[in-house]
Amino acid sequence: MTTTTGQSLENALTALKANYIDANPKSAERDRLARKSLPGGNTRTTLFYDPFPLVFARAEGSRLESIDGDAYVDFLGEYTAGLYGHSNPVIMRRLHEVLDEGIVLGGYNRYEAEFAAELSSRFPSMQLLRFTNSGTEANLMALSAATAHTGRQGIVVFDGAYHGGVLSFSIGVEAPNVPHDFRRLRYNDEPALRQFMQTAGNEIAAVIVEPMLGSGGNIPAAPSFLRALREETERAGALLIFDEVMTSRLGPSGMQGRLAITPDLTTLGKYLGGGMSFGAFGGRADIMERFDPSKPGSLPHAGTFNNNVLTMAAGLEGLRRILTPEVIDELNQRGDSLRTELNRAFDVGGVSLQATGVGSLLSIHAVRGRISSAEDLMAADQRIKELLFFHLLEDGFWMARRGMIALSLAVRDEEIAGLVESVRSFVERYGELIR
Repeated sequence: MTTTTGQSLENALTALKANYIDANPKSAERDRLARKSLPGGNTRTTLFYDPFPLVFARAEGSRLESIDGDAYVDFLGEYTAGLYGHSNPVIMRRLHEVLDEGIVLGGYNRYEAEFAAELSSRFPSMQLLRFTNSGTEANLMALSAATAHTGRQGIVVFDGAYHGGVLSFSIGVEAPNVPHDFRRLRYNDEPALRQFMQTAGNEIAAVIVEPMLGSGGNIPAAPSFLRALREETERAGALLIFDEVMTSRLGPSGMQGRLAITPDLTTLGKYLGGGMSFGAFGGRADIMERFDPSKPGSLPHAGTFNNNVLTMAAGLEGLRRILTPEVIDELNQRGDSLRTELNRAFDVGGVSLQATGVGSLLSIHAVRGRISSAEDLMAADQRIKELLFFHLLEDGFWMARRGMIALSLAVRDEEIAGLVESVRSFVERYGELIR
């Protein structure tokens, strides 16, 4: 991109940001006040963007309303946690009933065993499972289980992976990760994986992998790569952990069901709690039985809110009353169709944009060529994605600043068509700047 074109792109972005600032004075004031008590006015880094983030006042179905009074169609779905849409009436009714029964019971409750059985039936690899408060906790506990079970310390992770707030492996980004003995490899690089496992496999407790990089850009793993992981971990006596915190929504039994690959341990989170804080880890009975407190030498796993009644009841209600296999398949078909339409618009316009993903999860990237790992995104021009983000905001569509889209059940076909039309207008308006 020439300097002249680059300057024009900067000017276009500056103009959209100026419009944004003018349209959202209340969000700007909230940001100013929040900075007095929160670093950067923020307590969740993912939500921050310049010049200041929008602040939302309420939501219902597929619609968000900001404190500045503007409405947006929600195409972010709370980073996959909002699959049911906002304030789903079926789940809301159940939550009101549970609130009347008491919130913090301090003991076993009547929902947790039923919820666990429902999850186990959907994800057969989880012969036994335990609940946590988030996907981060679930992955931390799965890694602890792996090191305890194998007596080894090495953990294989992949560049671009995100397994939680203290298990983040973005390229070139310093993260406050827990101090495991991590061995980082390139995602989708089967030869490098096999070579590593053949030389160092006896040091490895577990390989933890997302069947599709989620926060890393919705980059699917090649089925052959995941099968190689299964083969090499079995050969080395290491455990294979599928982090399906995000990807579990991509099939009735997650990506492991779609690909017929059975991991030793699986971690879950996000939407499966019905919109409440949720996480779970589980897998082979011989591994998970180590957490049985009735047995001598069991591994401890505490957590005040692990079995909180709101999550247990909302999660169970969502699975039993709403999220049938047919509903999951239909949502993923709509996501595949949206990704096809977006790529068609980008191809027709000849612009440096493309959408990746599987089913109801997708990401837009400002880069040409094949994308199979986080390294393939290093050449992306982030200004283009930022330009698209602010353009879509002006048109009333909310997605992640980084280009991520997660469809919810509440998003209607006409809203999807509206998003595609807005993207087409973006390509027409800025095409000369982003080719």
